[in-house]
Amino acid sequence: MNNSRLHIIALGGLGEIGRNMLVFEYDDDLMIVDAGLMFPENDMLGIDVVLPDMSYVFQRSDRVRGIIITHGHEDHIGALPYLLERVQAPVYATALTRGLIEAKLPDAQVRTADMHTVASGDQIAVGAFIVECFHVSHSIPDCIGLAIHTPLGVVVHSGDFKFDHSPADGRRTDFARLATLGAEGVLMLLSDSTNAEQAGYTPSESVLGQTLARVIGEAEGRVIVASFASNISRLQQVIDASVRYGRQIAIVGRSMIRNVRVARSLGYLHVDDDELLAPERVDDVDPARVTVLCTGSQGEPTSALVRMSKDDFPTVTIGPGDTIVVSASPIPGNEEMINRTLDSLFRLGATVYYDEVLDVHVSGHASQEEQKMLINLVRPRYFVPIHGEYRHLVWHSRLAEQCGVPRENVFVIESGDVLQIDESGPRRAGRVSEGLYYVDGSAVAEMEQGIQVERSAMASNGVLIATVVLDKYSNSIVGDPHIESRGFMYQAETDGIGERIKTEITQIVARGGNRNEMLQRIDAALRRLALAETGRRPIVIPILLKV
Repeated sequence: MNNSRLHIIALGGLGEIGRNMLVFEYDDDLMIVDAGLMFPENDMLGIDVVLPDMSYVFQRSDRVRGIIITHGHEDHIGALPYLLERVQAPVYATALTRGLIEAKLPDAQVRTADMHTVASGDQIAVGAFIVECFHVSHSIPDCIGLAIHTPLGVVVHSGDFKFDHSPADGRRTDFARLATLGAEGVLMLLSDSTNAEQAGYTPSESVLGQTLARVIGEAEGRVIVASFASNISRLQQVIDASVRYGRQIAIVGRSMIRNVRVARSLGYLHVDDDELLAPERVDDVDPARVTVLCTGSQGEPTSALVRMSKDDFPTVTIGPGDTIVVSASPIPGNEEMINRTLDSLFRLGATVYYDEVLDVHVSGHASQEEQKMLINLVRPRYFVPIHGEYRHLVWHSRLAEQCGVPRENVFVIESGDVLQIDESGPRRAGRVSEGLYYVDGSAVAEMEQGIQVERSAMASNGVLIATVVLDKYSNSIVGDPHIESRGFMYQAETDGIGERIKTEITQIVARGGNRNEMLQRIDAALRRLALAETGRRPIVIPILLKV
């Protein structure tokens, strides 16, 4: 690359929901905006979370001048611990975002981090860039967009935003600064595309507060509200309504407890100690005087709500008379887990409200009219849609054209793509990444298709293990082959198929040959027999031992 040019490098978040991460590069200076994770898709078996491919940054770690985080959602901060393991650079975030980040770091292998608190209106010098922060409304307090002053002009990064005129925290998007930036001249706008399919305007968070208050006020028993732990404004509205109707609030779920503690300590969440109820006392208090705030809005298997739905939570037992509110929209890929949880809650006799039956959630992202308003306020020369699946990016690009941005000045790029900008304008300049990186237990590695294929095969057809013991002198079988199956044979099939497998192995061993030849013949024979007898293709593991 020619380092005299500005490069905008998308390491995640474009063409997908989650793992948002952009790199700005000019001369020898790199600046990172956000470092988020993505939840695994249904076919990513055994994967905990998916990360951006950060190898481009790791290879240039000595040139990273700063990391700026726009807000505290996991799809913007979740990959930061993995980034900080190998990149020593100052991290800039607003007070709440910083608090949420610092609460996560002890669980990671990051001992120290060079953290700096910024606020709306602040300017930060990051290498060749001067970064100005401006406030935007979203579904979590303390969110910022960025006006990045580069040697080639101003690049505006919207962050996640919506134009909420009556936000729950009372802080509106800084329209005046956006208009001023537009009047001064903006080279490029990078704008949140998540809701680009949605016509009109996204409803205000305060409208949702009225619905939540009505549900809580009318409930005769306990109210259990499941939400994202980072949705501090939503939690405050639940707390306010509960206190109004004489309820104490119990906080359950590890991330919920942690985020409430951080938000209270920083003054972003207001609840008195006597308004809180210890989780172990929930079942001992009059149900009409209790609200439970918990995790599990996405049907996560180990979350508090899911465990409650299975009658497997130590301090809360759900039953008739309880009202459950799932206050979140499904992240793509989580629908099946959420629906399973809802069914389980209904089986326990609870009254359950979720977004399809009652407006118990509003998005934190701008819809089409707000997206067009931002474009018209900023009046950019060039436009790049960010943060969304590919169709969202395309819809957003069409909105930009409707607002007068010439088609040739709109660039739809995806994660891994590089946009190069010089005096003549932007152009695509190749790719720096083709794969996904994932967290699988303690391993962080590039997605290997072979492993996922094997896991899929085991999940679909099971495993067949055949252990054969041979006499080391005569090479004859000692005893019967030992057959073990996991997820392959049904109980009714075990005796018949097992005996045929033993006969097949005995005949193969009698034919002689070296160890490798026998293993290959047993493997091939068992695959054929399994398919012929059951129509299934298990993973076959033959084992030869000599005694």
